[in-house]
Amino acid sequence: MENFLIARNPDPDSTLPYLVRIPLGDGIVLRARETWPRTAKVYCHRAGDVWPADPEVVLDVPIRSVTRRGAAIDLVLDRARENRSQFVLTMARGREMVFWQSARTSKTARPNVALPKARAAGLERLEIVVDTRERYAWKFTHQQVVTTPGALPCGDYAVRVDDEIVAAVERKSLGDLLTSLTGGRLRSELSELAALPHAAVVVEDRYSAIFRPSPGNPVRPALIADMLAELQVHFPHVPVHFAENRSLAQEWTYRFLGAAVSERTLGVIAAGRWESDTNEP
Repeated sequence: MENFLIARNPDPDSTLPYLVRIPLGDGIVLRARETWPRTAKVYCHRAGDVWPADPEVVLDVPIRSVTRRGAAIDLVLDRARENRSQFVLTMARGREMVFWQSARTSKTARPNVALPKARAAGLERLEIVVDTRERYAWKFTHQQVVTTPGALPCGDYAVRVDDEIVAAVERKSLGDLLTSLTGGRLRSELSELAALPHAAVVVEDRYSAIFRPSPGNPVRPALIADMLAELQVHFPHVPVHFAENRSLAQEWTYRFLGAAVSERTLGVIAAGRWESDTNEP
């Protein structure tokens, strides 16, 4: 039986940085966000059935068994840890979607909390601009949000007041965070975000995940932590927030952007009142 392979996606513009090859039939090739579903389901997308001729392989593990049962593909790797997972193929809105999950995913990805239904900062309506380059954008289905596409100079989600961007949030998966951090792209992104009145980076994972060894990340966890801390000291007004999972990342972003709009709106009202008072005879 062929080995289970994971390689870096040669497409630099893809938001799914890895290629996964499942040796079933002629081989199923998927683009994926992560190298393993550790804390949440990993979204995957079909990459055709052609594996690159000279891939940059980051994981090559023997397989004990790979079996397809209806819409699910069960995979058991020949290693002591992180050896059992499942790919679930489903249809949504007329297109195929693939989710990669492990036995512990459902336990760790859903914290035992109920998200609040109260509106952010008491706002009746919050319009969030979603960058047109953002693939598989958040829908904010749990929050009271109206999303509109737009070309943002930085960040993935932003809010405007009087046509001025007052806050933006850059969204990161763990894999994207590590890649952008070690490649230097994160510093550039933080530099651009720092020019805004309010900005933040939100990560769809726990902070503890950066200390977990990963075949796709050869950099020592201590160095990753130091690099991240250095950027936070250099850009203190752009926090990097670890939100544990996708759902909580959306909720945090909703509250953050709502607070920024509320602050700017109240500031404008207060300034108007001050100007009116000073102009009185």
